[in-house]
Amino acid sequence: MDEELDDNVIILNDEEGNEVKFEFLDLVELDNEEYVVLLPYIEENQEQEDDGEVVILKLEDSDEDSDEESYVGVEDEEILNKVFEIFKEKFKDEFDFVDGE
Repeated sequence: MDEELDDNVIILNDEEGNEVKFEFLDLVELDNEEYVVLLPYIEENQEQEDDGEVVILKLEDSDEDSDEESYVGVEDEEILNKVFEIFKEKFKDEFDFVDGE
């Protein structure tokens, strides 16, 4: 189950059922599908372990009778790249993007 903390912090459950916090950055639409761009949430007292890589997940409705949404990993590199390019273009003035190797 997803739970909202602050305005843009959400908690998701990983494959092992562990709760993981993310900062919601954006919702991107591509080919009639919606994708969320998330950044692993760092608590104030935690050291930053990663290099600020975003996580892109596909938004899916659980079922028609429920308002719950679920997020699914995206395996297709082409889709990931397209979504990230849209995100980078929208936020080019707000973030310093570093191209990966």
